Amino acid sequence: MAATSSTATTHLIVGSTSRLHNTRTTKFFQNGVVLTQKKTLSLRRRRSASIPPTAVLPFDLSPPPIDHDLLETVKSEGAKISGEGIVETFGNDGEALDAADNGVAAVDLSHFGRIRVSGDDRIQFLHNQSTANFEILREGQGCDTVFVTPTARTIDIAHAWIMKNAVILVVSPLTCSSITEMLNKYVFFADKVEIQDITKQTCLFVVVGPKSNQVMRDLNLGDLVGEAYGTHRHYSVNGMPITVGVGNVISEEGFSLLMSPAAAGSVWETLLSQGAVPMGSNAWEKLRIIKGRPAPGKELTNEFNVLEAGLWNSISLDKGS
Repeated sequence: MAATSSTATTHLIVGSTSRLHNTRTTKFFQNGVVLTQKKTLSLRRRRSASIPPTAVLPFDLSPPPIDHDLLETVKSEGAKISGEGIVETFGNDGEALDAADNGVAAVDLSHFGRIRVSGDDRIQFLHNQSTANFEILREGQGCDTVFVTPTARTIDIAHAWIMKNAVILVVSPLTCSSITEMLNKYVFFADKVEIQDITKQTCLFVVVGPKSNQVMRDLNLGDLVGEAYGTHRHYSVNGMPITVGVGNVISEEGFSLLMSPAAAGSVWETLLSQGAVPMGSNAWEKLRIIKGRPAPGKELTNEFNVLEAGLWNSISLDKGS
């Protein structure tokens, strides 16, 4: 395992202990969008007693580099993939669920929705449009929040990451389009808010299980272990950026990894090289039920409000007081 860990560590390099130099066109992932810089770059991540700041650099927007096909990678591992491109199973559902309880499992949740909310008024906007208190959050922190109907019925639980220039929301596949449409509906002319669905521009993995902390340490990401739920930081994978956060969408344990499609294949293989058992969406659905995480179209319906759904950790009872 020591040799494997050493090899894998070369894939994941924390910026606080290394410097990246590149004189070619370089792709980066910042605030949920792949960005390009055409100049010699020197990037160092600085540590502080609180959340480390994100470097501000003169970037231009560009499409994400799709150099690796993640679906081809998982197919080679025996994955059964639906017509919508969702990894349903690796033929090991029992083993994967056992790993989630006793070891570590890796799950591709790239079919979940990712929404980027940017603009100067983004924090106040989300504070008003969902149940969490966004005004108390700072860059590098995160939370769960619930979007509701005008009659306070639940639509979906979103996991939010507060980045330097945007907030990234992870939502259920079923609600991504409707939530994006709803948020755009409530952006008024004078509001400095932009809503963007970045699901196809990004990939999302999660690792679950009691040994997920050790995997993070072995990959030189141990500074996140023990941090508060939603805490996230930016790292480098073979020169490509990745955001790693505490929590795995259905619980406060484990970790979430957000990256460009170009980095997805190598990140996935690295997680498996560390002993993570691949888990498909069928087993993930069973795990969601076991963990008691409600989902839209299932437990979250127009029949229940947020409190009746038991989502106490996703709401603020003193907003506006």
